[in-house]
Amino acid sequence: MPVARNPFYDGPVSDHFDGLRFHSPSEPPANGLLELAWMNAVKAARYWPTVTPPARFDRPPRRVGGLRISMIGHASLLVQVGGTNLLIDPVYADRLGPVPGTGPRRAQPPGIRFDDLPPIDAILITHNHYDHMDIPAILRLSRRWEPRIIAPLGNDVVIRRHDPGIAVETHDWGERAILSPRLAVHLEPAFHWSGRGVADRRMTLWCSFVLTSPGGGVLYHVGDTAYGDGSIFPRVRARFGRPDVAILPIGAYEPRWFMQGQHVDPPEAVQIMLDCGARRAFGHHWGTFQMTYEAQEAPPLDLARALDDRDMPPDCFRPLGPGMAVELPWR
Repeated sequence: MPVARNPFYDGPVSDHFDGLRFHSPSEPPANGLLELAWMNAVKAARYWPTVTPPARFDRPPRRVGGLRISMIGHASLLVQVGGTNLLIDPVYADRLGPVPGTGPRRAQPPGIRFDDLPPIDAILITHNHYDHMDIPAILRLSRRWEPRIIAPLGNDVVIRRHDPGIAVETHDWGERAILSPRLAVHLEPAFHWSGRGVADRRMTLWCSFVLTSPGGGVLYHVGDTAYGDGSIFPRVRARFGRPDVAILPIGAYEPRWFMQGQHVDPPEAVQIMLDCGARRAFGHHWGTFQMTYEAQEAPPLDLARALDDRDMPPDCFRPLGPGMAVELPWR
């Protein structure tokens, strides 16, 4: 029986919401369960090692006045900027799946131990896929620090199903939240989708984030995206100016016939950097959970080749592994 009502969001129809489901700006080809089953049946994946310890565990400072980006793993990052501490898509789970003990297993431990986290002021959630929304981690963080939780439309209902009293702010593309007098976060489009089960596909919104400061600082963070028609990336530059930093996904991209409508590959990530005009970029979404077919070490190698093909220096776009941290100026 067809679903006639969205249980997560009942807002007005828009150019990316038809009253039931959300849509990307230009909808990429949607692969379904049959295609996923076929892909898994082929078993062409390059198998990863069971556990690869990170080179280091980061112990971040309590606060920073500039910009510090720390990689926890996969798409989970600690961003310390202008005295504010943000977690983006924090995942501390060992497995990714709807049932405990199922789904891809963590291949690298978190690069920041939970007890080494500084006080968290806000959690930013790009979308509700299990590798980006870890409900137990969100609840644990909420109990410890009561941070603001900011997510795209409909994701408040997803989180409150596990804790009805938790405060979650949701926003549409083009909206913003003021985090401090020195920092705002803007929700911007991505070419992606959402869903945590078989019947809720695209019923909650997904997004990218742009952090801005009154002094002109711009940080562009993309959680998951396909390249699509490429239209959304130059618009970030047009609206906010050239990003000082872009944090872009570089992994989970093989096989391309299946993943191209969901995740960029390293050459497309380089193109996004050029499209938005970012002065430098850092790569995430690789090496922690085996979700697709490429080898664990493939994304950095493919990124290096993509930069070389364009005669771009390797240090302009660096992959971040668990426990790595970079400190940068911030306006």
